[in-house]
Amino acid sequence: MWEKLKQLARRYDEIGELLEVPEIYAEPKKLRALTREQKELSAVVETYRAYQKCEDDIVQALELVSDPELKDMAQEELNTAKAEKERLFDELRVLLLPRDPNDDKNVIVEIRGGVGGEESALFAADLYRMYAMYAEKRGYRVELLNYNDTELGGVKEADFIVSGDGAYSRFKFESGVHRVQRVPETEASETESGGRVHTSTATVAVLPEMEEVDVDLRPEDIEMQVYRASGAGGQHVNKTSSAVRLIHKPTGIVVSCQEERSQLQNRAKCMAMLASKLYEAERERVEGAITSERRAQVGSGMRNERIRTYNFPQNRVTDHRLTGENKNFNIDAVMNGDLDPIIDALTMQEQAEKLRESTEA
Repeated sequence: MWEKLKQLARRYDEIGELLEVPEIYAEPKKLRALTREQKELSAVVETYRAYQKCEDDIVQALELVSDPELKDMAQEELNTAKAEKERLFDELRVLLLPRDPNDDKNVIVEIRGGVGGEESALFAADLYRMYAMYAEKRGYRVELLNYNDTELGGVKEADFIVSGDGAYSRFKFESGVHRVQRVPETEASETESGGRVHTSTATVAVLPEMEEVDVDLRPEDIEMQVYRASGAGGQHVNKTSSAVRLIHKPTGIVVSCQEERSQLQNRAKCMAMLASKLYEAERERVEGAITSERRAQVGSGMRNERIRTYNFPQNRVTDHRLTGENKNFNIDAVMNGDLDPIIDALTMQEQAEKLRESTEA
């Protein structure tokens, strides 16, 4: 552990020196790579150096404890430094855990109505609103790709990109089946008793946004179709065939985008979506072949699992992946984009499991 930390600290200093060389700014690609690496190393190196300072403080405090006039002050400083050293040690263990290489990427989120007809579409619309509000709270940018709504305001499908530092590290826990239990608005208005509670579902897929260079996309493998966009967009929507659908012939994967005003822009967004889907498919294939290894995400991460229940009558959201006592959350807060308590709990649980596995290894 300590040797690795020394190596990381040396590399961090080396990058700092490289970034001070003016010639590096003539190589944008190399500059971006170094800047990204420096950012990834900063937290662990800064924590390691704070740990080293604590060790120095402890040595100095021990030298002063024998002085009668300074004993009380030195003992207090010693206790403080020891407690801080222990905290930083635990933090270093977490920072040295294997990172998901996609954590810093932007994400493509896909929401689909599931079981429950129109109610599932209304729930899918609620999920889109929830994620949009959460992204705003985190300072992320949401860019809509595809939004197929219903007459009652529901959503059959919604695809969007969330851009920002660490977006994938936060949104990756949302992949799976989301279940809602509530009285549909139509039924509640038809009966004096308030209607029966229905159970509906919506599915959420979360993919790291990949650049085309990350995936081998051959033009001959891609069929492009154009069509007129539907939904919001004004008169332009009905006059031009700006919407784009791409079909990857070897895999049958289909992606579409209709939110941009030009066919060229929609095609570019489709290519990014297709690259992400192909990357994810390959990753799942590799992970599926290694059955003896636990999947990186909390639980198995399969999208046919029910990961969370939104129970409106009982005013709670339950995340079924959490194993501790605190797995229920206030539904009003969650639906208004306050997802951090859930995601933080899932992150801590994942880290604890990785720490346990590293100790047993």
